[in-house]
Amino acid sequence: MLKILVTGAAGLIGGEVCARLAARGADVTAMVRKTREVRGNDGLPVAGITIVSGDVTLPLMGLDPAALKPDLVIHCAASLEFDAPRDVLAAVNVEGTRNAVEFARASGAGFLHVSTAYVCGQREGTIAEGPVPASTRFTNNYEESKALAEEVVACSGVSFAIARPSIVLGDDATGAIREFPSLCNAFRLMARGKIGVLPVAATSTLNLVPISHVAEGIARLAEQFAAAQGGYFHLVTQHPLPAAELARGVARVEHLPSPVTVDPNQFDIDSLQGAERMLLSRMLGTYGAYFRQEPRFEDDAFRALTGLECPETDIAWLARLIDYGVASGFLPAPCISERRDSAAQAAA
Repeated sequence: MLKILVTGAAGLIGGEVCARLAARGADVTAMVRKTREVRGNDGLPVAGITIVSGDVTLPLMGLDPAALKPDLVIHCAASLEFDAPRDVLAAVNVEGTRNAVEFARASGAGFLHVSTAYVCGQREGTIAEGPVPASTRFTNNYEESKALAEEVVACSGVSFAIARPSIVLGDDATGAIREFPSLCNAFRLMARGKIGVLPVAATSTLNLVPISHVAEGIARLAEQFAAAQGGYFHLVTQHPLPAAELARGVARVEHLPSPVTVDPNQFDIDSLQGAERMLLSRMLGTYGAYFRQEPRFEDDAFRALTGLECPETDIAWLARLIDYGVASGFLPAPCISERRDSAAQAAA
């Protein structure tokens, strides 16, 4: 029986990875920090696991390697604050990874590190499944911290593999997601009519990938760790959506506003009024670079090892994500009069 320690187990990816591995009979220990609850993407507590408290900022994460003795550490714990100060991100994402690696070394365990495909930084075109080139320039401190964490892992001497999901959203079949990632706030601002314009390059794409694909991919890399060792694996879609679909997706929903897209090179943010200018400025400060880029992530190594193909990430999937966002209350629901009109039209 495979004995696995999952860090960041209370998070979206960590919780679903725990759920899938436990359901398949693995001996899973879930490390949490603030909460004693571990839930899958369905929101239900994960059964059949052991929960321990730990902190990646502490030596050996505050755990006893001799007591736990895992075969493999899956390191999901990370700060996801894109615009946090460099030292804050370094404490969790870089030094925290170092502490997790040292725990794995002391345990004699392998190390499956969950990174991000966007360690590509400002590079565009084809992005290979391999180490981050030293010349890479990063879009934000988060990307840099995750690239530095990968270097810590690769230079550690511990047996490792690196999993790089892209932008993780809802289940491929239902659109369901337990926690909405920060990028969804950009969508939410447009859906609530707080921002009516999205500066986005016509060629830019967003590599949005279902949580179901990412969690299953990590689980399979764990189960085939002997073959995965030393590898870098992109958990991505080969059919990224145009970044402009963030605005078009809102506009397709009858009861939501219709934001417009503009060429960022021909847009003057000072043409907007007060609150909208402030909100858009903040949003672009965090995500603006992603609305200009067109990286194309290879995933040949991942598909060859796991046998997984990413499900369709098309407009129909985006519609399922939006429907789930409305049903869960994350996005605005139709007002009562709109629901009555819809019901009347259906009955006619």
